[in-house]
Amino acid sequence: MLNTLQTNASYLEQVKRERGDPQTQLEAMEVYLARSGLQVEDLDQLNIIHVTGTKGKGSTCAFTEHILRNYGLKTGFFSSPHLVQVRERIRINGQPISPELFTKHFWHLYHQLEKTKDGSCVSMPAYFRFLTLMAFHVFLQEKVDLAVVEVGIGGAYDCTNIIRKPVVCGVSSLGIDHTSLLGDTVEKIAWQKGGIFKHGVPAFTVLQPEGPLAVLRDRAQQISCPLYLCPPLEALEERGRPLTLGLEGEHQRSNAALALQLAHCWLQWRDHQDVRKLKVSRPSVPWPLPLAPVFQPTSHMRHGLRDTEWPGRTQVLRRGPLTWYLDGAHTTSSVQACVRWFRQALQRSERPSRGPEVRVLLFNSTGDRDPAALLKLLQPCQFDYAVFCPNLTEVASTDNADQQNFTVTLDQVLLRCLEHQQHWSCLDEEQAGRDLWRPSSLEPGGPAPLRLAPRGLQPCSSSSLVFSCISHALQWISQGRDPVFQPPSLPRGLLAHPTASNGASVLREATAIHVLVTGSLHLVGGVLKLLEPSLSQ
Repeated sequence: MLNTLQTNASYLEQVKRERGDPQTQLEAMEVYLARSGLQVEDLDQLNIIHVTGTKGKGSTCAFTEHILRNYGLKTGFFSSPHLVQVRERIRINGQPISPELFTKHFWHLYHQLEKTKDGSCVSMPAYFRFLTLMAFHVFLQEKVDLAVVEVGIGGAYDCTNIIRKPVVCGVSSLGIDHTSLLGDTVEKIAWQKGGIFKHGVPAFTVLQPEGPLAVLRDRAQQISCPLYLCPPLEALEERGRPLTLGLEGEHQRSNAALALQLAHCWLQWRDHQDVRKLKVSRPSVPWPLPLAPVFQPTSHMRHGLRDTEWPGRTQVLRRGPLTWYLDGAHTTSSVQACVRWFRQALQRSERPSRGPEVRVLLFNSTGDRDPAALLKLLQPCQFDYAVFCPNLTEVASTDNADQQNFTVTLDQVLLRCLEHQQHWSCLDEEQAGRDLWRPSSLEPGGPAPLRLAPRGLQPCSSSSLVFSCISHALQWISQGRDPVFQPPSLPRGLLAHPTASNGASVLREATAIHVLVTGSLHLVGGVLKLLEPSLSQ
């Protein structure tokens, strides 16, 4: 029934059609809230931390929530999208709400909205709006001490922005995404993100390029919002031991720095004794914004950062000869960060004493993103195979309501995958022409790239494949060698293509197989559903 309220893709199309007066979207959300039995003022009880950004906002929220949960506080956390089960979007104390609680609150809200409909309004909000309303009801009913709320898209006109009095706001790293909704420059996008600022409510941002940072500063000044620039994590480490993060990747350090400031500000607002004891300094350095305080993180903060888990973001699963690298990067800047993380992880990995290593890319991209640009950024990883598939766990997903998408047909998503394969083939041909006789290495002084050309593989398009679903792609990549992912048998015809049959032999003989899954969080979610069956329970 939830899926009939549309998925994110059709919600975006609806917003595009309505964007002539985007303010009406927020007003409609307030009407839905009132029809559900709540007023905007009721949300003030949730002591909200509101976070936006282009990349890293989910990780920032996860760090922030775990830090505050370490203080013994009862936390609510609303995020999107979900990876495996829709219940992941609404969490209490870091755990997705139970199926029973989800069912109870879903039907209560659904029937309440049905009961209050009239001829002047649409009876049901769209998918994301419904879940946002449901999260507010759950958090109020469960009497959380605070709620960490991640913005869906943008900020100014996002349906989470009916929040009137958050305790603190945060802006993670900005970049280009959802251009058809938010604008085609980082400055336009910054204006949208700055729309969550509120009069008198402190806000924090990580360091941004000069243009968007100036836009955020102007937005804050217009409504008298005190906006602070987060010092880098190194500034907080100078006073104590280095901080260990539960999430891999150098880019997670700026997310952790923002999370520390959000948690510290919230605890200050609560006048928590642990924060009262902290020695705080504010560096007098000429910056375009006032610098946020520098302090020595408490043990609760340290442990919160260290123990944070956020699946599908710089996540590694080691399974026999297979190592799966999962990262839902889907913008140019986040894919660049993903490539840095992956290449560094490869350098750190143990090299087999003998036998070939194979690198495989599993990729998909959706929406208005530029797949050619993303794939070009992935070329330096020197994959032996590139595999493309839609974000469908199985070809027939009728038994998997959490992964259903009613807004696209199988033909549409497969055509998109074929386009990705064509982009990859062109890039491969360009690279092959440049590098035919030129030796190269992964990093200066690093190991030689692990190419399979000596095995007689044809370059370019012959080293790429398209599968109709994630399950088929994983079956081909793993060749039965993943001890957890053990499907009954390969479907008939899966090895009919010459590249598939030749590659299957290579993958069965390889000593180590490194698989990077990226381009879409929905793709990563489908892969996790199959590789980690416990996430579906």
